[in-house]
Amino acid sequence: MYEYEWYQWILFFFCYCFFGWIFESTYVSLKSRRFVNRGFLRLPMLPLYGTGAVMMLFVSLPVKDNLVLVYFSGVVAATALEYVTGWGMEKLFKMRYWDYSNQRFNVKGYICLSSSIAWGFLTIFLTEVIHRPIEHMVLGMDTTLDLMLVATIGTAFAADTVESTRAALDLGRALEAMTRMKAELEEMQVQLALLKSELREQTEQRVAMAQEETALRIAEIRAEAASRMSGIKSTGALRMAEATTALASELKAELRTRLDEMKDSTAERLENVKDSAAGHLERIKDSASERMEGQRARELFERAAALTEKLEQLQKRSRERRAARSGFRKFYLKSLLRGNPGAVSHQYREALKELQEELQKRIDEKHVEK
Repeated sequence: MYEYEWYQWILFFFCYCFFGWIFESTYVSLKSRRFVNRGFLRLPMLPLYGTGAVMMLFVSLPVKDNLVLVYFSGVVAATALEYVTGWGMEKLFKMRYWDYSNQRFNVKGYICLSSSIAWGFLTIFLTEVIHRPIEHMVLGMDTTLDLMLVATIGTAFAADTVESTRAALDLGRALEAMTRMKAELEEMQVQLALLKSELREQTEQRVAMAQEETALRIAEIRAEAASRMSGIKSTGALRMAEATTALASELKAELRTRLDEMKDSTAERLENVKDSAAGHLERIKDSASERMEGQRARELFERAAALTEKLEQLQKRSRERRAARSGFRKFYLKSLLRGNPGAVSHQYREALKELQEELQKRIDEKHVEK
């Protein structure tokens, strides 16, 4: 593999992981005004820097005598690595451990023009300045020592990578669960608000219908009373007229009255039948409407109960998951959040912010206690 053995490449990788951690941790610690163990791992190593440096060396070795080609090879290789790594980590862990969205000429926040330009200059600086003393040190060591260092550091690196990956996956699942829980809570609140609104409208409609029925009944009573008064007056006038008319007129009037009464009785019966039928239809409609409304209300209440039960189950699983975590796993989760203060999650932004604020609150409380 060009000028180096496989174990020498691995030692170069470990060296640049360490130097990358020094650079990142120093920069972020000064910016945050506190020590930050920067990176994905808990060991003082940043795999992205180690991988990037090895890749820069690997692609630039064939053209190491031409600085222009070294520059562009570094730009292409490092930019491709940064994009693939950023995309892969976000898909796997639901978070971005770096984000260039606020930079000009960025591609989906994974890479940006200024960063790519810097990678090219860093490749030249690496190959011409940094790598030479490191190369001299690694090549000057005994092969047995090289292999022992590869085995020892590699074992610790592998174990740390496994635990960090588990912690990152746990964090991604926690963000998903928190976001899903919040969405279901909001949906439940909307459904309950709609239910209250519908019940309020139903109550107002029933009160309005009762008021209308009362007004109609009062109007009917008044009309009936006026009709009786009019009937009494008419009867008195008729008696006076009958006293001065002939027996034939009396019989005709009586016959006409009976015919009118029969007509009125028949019309009244028809009206009663119509009113009864209309009332029956209205009762059927009201009953059907009440059944539909009651069914909808029951459905809404059942939905609210189901959401509440699901929420309780989610909270129970979350508590069980937190209780099942060992202190070692909790340490990795907290360190992952503290070591990446600039991490973002566009899909689970609010959940991540809530976790970061909760962690910061605990840190502040500990400082106050001290």
